[in-house]
Amino acid sequence: MKAMKRFNIHNKKGLFLALGFLLIFLNGYSQEKKISEKQLTRQEKKEARKAELQANFAILDSLLKRRTFVLQADYLEDKYGDQVPVPSMINFIMVNENNGVLQTGNNQVLGYNGVGGVTAEGTLSKWEVSKNFKSLSFTIRFDIQTELGMYDVLMTVDADNHARATITGMWPGKLIYNGHINTLNRSGVFKGQKTV
Repeated sequence: MKAMKRFNIHNKKGLFLALGFLLIFLNGYSQEKKISEKQLTRQEKKEARKAELQANFAILDSLLKRRTFVLQADYLEDKYGDQVPVPSMINFIMVNENNGVLQTGNNQVLGYNGVGGVTAEGTLSKWEVSKNFKSLSFTIRFDIQTELGMYDVLMTVDADNHARATITGMWPGKLIYNGHINTLNRSGVFKGQKTV
């Protein structure tokens, strides 16, 4: 009878030991499975992002070919690299076929154009667009002849819709618009009075 009890005790210890090893194994297996699921999810996210950028690149290509878009500035930057946040509704570069508008504005004061800045309207010339299929970006270069003078515009647009335009004119210095591209009818920009 004593031998029987000893056998049962050893069986219970063995059983607990086997269950312990089984739990450790299952825990390790489930962690490996979670890691591989995360990696698949990351890969799927990467592929989805790539497809989204490709689609944006095609949409931007269409807008640039039609010459109907607005670069709405979130920041204006001077030649020293100092950036100032600005309202995008009144700080923009508008391209509408062969016409263009360069505008700066400020919510605090009226300014020459009624929105706290300057509005220069004119006709576009020397329109050039180059595409970079590797980085999914565009470089646009054009001139705009206004009553205030001739301005050169060099713009870069990425597939993630970030745009940067450098404006230079007849005088030293430059003004940089940092923002995003929008269609004419979705931009909601407010054009001030033409500055003479």
